[in-house]
Amino acid sequence: MHELQLAHAPKSHWQSYNICPEVMRRFLLLYATQRGQAKAIAEEISEQAVAHGFSADLHCVSESEKYDLKTESAPLVVVVSTTGTGDPPDTARKFVKEIQDKTLPADFFAHLRYGLLGLGDSEYTYFCNGGKIIDKRLQELGAQHFYETGHADDCVGLELVVEPWITGLWAALTKHFQTSGEEMSEALPRPSNASATAHPGKLEHIESQVELLRLDDPVRKDAEVLEEHDVNGSQSGDLTADLESSLVHSAPPLSQASLSIPALPPDYLEAHLQSSPGQEESQASVASVDSVFQVPISKAVRLTASDAVKITLLLELDISKIEFSYQPGDSFSVICPNSASEVQNLLQRLQLADKQECRVTVKVRADTKKKGATLPQHVPDGCSLQFLLTWCLEIRALPKKAFLRALVDCTSDAAERRRLQELCSKQGAADYNRFIRDAGACLLDLLFAFPSCQPPLSLLLQHLPKLQPRPYSCASSSLFHPDKLHFVFNVVEFPSVLRKGVCTGWLASLAAPLLQPDLEAPCGDSGVDLAPRISISPRATNSFRLPDDPSVPIIMVGPGTGVAPFLGFLQHREKLQEQHPHGNFGAMWLFFGCRHKDRDYLFREELKRFLKHGILTHLKVSFSRDIPQGEEEAPAKYVQDNLRLHSQQVCRILLQENGSIYVCGDAKNMARDVNDTLVEIMSREAGVDRLEAMKTLASLKQERRYLQDIWS
Repeated sequence: MHELQLAHAPKSHWQSYNICPEVMRRFLLLYATQRGQAKAIAEEISEQAVAHGFSADLHCVSESEKYDLKTESAPLVVVVSTTGTGDPPDTARKFVKEIQDKTLPADFFAHLRYGLLGLGDSEYTYFCNGGKIIDKRLQELGAQHFYETGHADDCVGLELVVEPWITGLWAALTKHFQTSGEEMSEALPRPSNASATAHPGKLEHIESQVELLRLDDPVRKDAEVLEEHDVNGSQSGDLTADLESSLVHSAPPLSQASLSIPALPPDYLEAHLQSSPGQEESQASVASVDSVFQVPISKAVRLTASDAVKITLLLELDISKIEFSYQPGDSFSVICPNSASEVQNLLQRLQLADKQECRVTVKVRADTKKKGATLPQHVPDGCSLQFLLTWCLEIRALPKKAFLRALVDCTSDAAERRRLQELCSKQGAADYNRFIRDAGACLLDLLFAFPSCQPPLSLLLQHLPKLQPRPYSCASSSLFHPDKLHFVFNVVEFPSVLRKGVCTGWLASLAAPLLQPDLEAPCGDSGVDLAPRISISPRATNSFRLPDDPSVPIIMVGPGTGVAPFLGFLQHREKLQEQHPHGNFGAMWLFFGCRHKDRDYLFREELKRFLKHGILTHLKVSFSRDIPQGEEEAPAKYVQDNLRLHSQQVCRILLQENGSIYVCGDAKNMARDVNDTLVEIMSREAGVDRLEAMKTLASLKQERRYLQDIWS
């Protein structure tokens, strides 16, 4: 048995459980996180470990100097999130690259016994693929499971899998230590809830395709991924089933049930407000990147009609005064603030409005029981309270159950305390999903719903994540628009709660003066100085780019704002053809879709011009909401319908002409439907079964000829 003393834990931490440190059993706990979710879950595992007689040696997978898997003899537990279109998070990229070294022997990790929890979102085609990549490679190098892998789905609620997986972990670790040195049983310990180890069957058919994915696929998350977490104004499900239940009230049997609520998360921060004004902070100080540029908005154009369902804007940024280079298909990040009115509402609700200019100082509590507690990196030292809430904390973040549990102890009214306990309990999982998760409730909603709840600032700093920059696709070519950068977005709106998306609402307000028909956009040096400015930062280079060989034919699929990067492609190709009039240029197909021809046909005139000049060789447009005027207009309602109508040409380009296909748009419906359609038409046109067609598509992805730029 491998036993180590709990030398690094405070005595009070293990004495409170009547556990002798000499018998604590150590396991290595690694996490790979993108936005902090996997880290929070790993920390929860670490906190629970002591109560079960274990010592968790907790590290981020990127901290390779603190652990060594080649010599590790303790069991390994890994928590891995997924980012982009199915990639491990950025913190794991180096680790994955190292273990994917083809020169490693097949028994390189034969000494390792591990359990892995993958986090993902089934709205994306490659569900939990970050964890699957690591899981698969560890096994290829000889590592064996001591506990069955869990796949948690953020689409339905991570806690539905995470909680039973963690509960089952302790029995699996106990069995591992008891059988150490013996052959492991073929029947692996399973989480206490069988559903914890299996993803819903709706995506099981793509497993063979997932197996062929590579790390160098594009890592991409559009701004609308983050906008989805702002607020969802509608609630799904049958609201007539229980008229009495609401965010603040429950109904039987929940209202009469004995509750199993999570343990109170340990406090680990102290926050103090000093009367001296907070120091001036720049937006760059919260960006967590080296290069941040402040640039003026030189032009704003509304692309949709006044009666369109969505407001779609194009903004042009003047980058002539900065060193910022980009290629068509690249993306960049916009550093945005929280809504000023929401910040003021939060300050007033916390009774801190008169202290908004005070300096905030934060330190780790000396008596904390949280192992490895550190100061949040996204909280600048000595900034003002207003700056902190405006630029640093994601105040619209969905409150986790641990946050709700902490709020219970800040609530004086008994009925309100009970309701918060219900919402964070196992018995109240359905209500949590319905009134918190599905409704997109945020901290401000909870504070107004539960008036007696008065959390301290330190609690907010412990539970509110970093306000993330929002990524956008470049919608221009620097050859076509020198010193300019275009991007396109829908203004996310939630009418039922009178809110807009954090970033898109802010950008729309900045652009409003430039959209007035009687006002000219600022131009010239003096005009630019008066134009509204935003801070942007470049993003890591991805592979969503035109082929190096311009003779390669390409297919572009981009409904709605998904057409944005393809504008850059077409502009770039036009300039290349002007520079090389006798060059060999491949065909360019665009499958575009929108609701109405006369309301939201984005870039209609530009696309027709590209088609007329032969830059765009085929333009196939579908209108999902227009009533067909004749049979000739009826066949294609969505982009995938047009793909089916031209299935022979699509397959010829991809299978015979070595062409590439690019898909940009929403993952939940369009990207998945397009993927299924490609499988369908390849199976039919090539005369192979569905599994073989999926493998072919996966090979195209591996060869970087099937590229996706998608978001929820």
